[in-house]
Amino acid sequence: MKPSAESTDAAGWRVLRATVVPGHQVASGNNRDPRFPGGTIRMQVPHFRALGLDLSQFHPGTINVSIAPHRYQVLEPAAVLRAVQWHDTEPAEDFSFFDVEVIAGDGLPVRGYIYYPHPETKPTHFQSPDVLELLLPFVNGIEYGATLKLKVRENQIAVHEPAAPGVRAG
Repeated sequence: MKPSAESTDAAGWRVLRATVVPGHQVASGNNRDPRFPGGTIRMQVPHFRALGLDLSQFHPGTINVSIAPHRYQVLEPAAVLRAVQWHDTEPAEDFSFFDVEVIAGDGLPVRGYIYYPHPETKPTHFQSPDVLELLLPFVNGIEYGATLKLKVRENQIAVHEPAAPGVRAG
């Protein structure tokens, strides 16, 4: 099944289908970059907690999902952390977090955040404009190519429909 926008409910949640895709594996530390032992999320969590956002209940890595052919636009995050100096040699970064609810297969809904390191402050490892990074508790059975159902708050993230063939955006 192709990822697609499905609907919006009365509470302002937009329902989307997304496909799990490979990421840079920096957040989890699986790429074994010696600058980020244990991964960037594990290194960032104490700094986020000190700024008032406790992410300790989440798996220390992200799940990357594509909502292609759709794109998203940041509107009003649930939380924004500015100028986070989480690493001794890397520059400070800004981060936003957006509410998300995820259903994998016939499983129960799992709540978490969309993790959004601001591209203008991020030094490397950029994402495609259709890819969202999810911070969730550990969920069994999520693998590359799996289709997930996402619920995002429309007041936090706008999802843009693809342009019709032959129609120019502008």
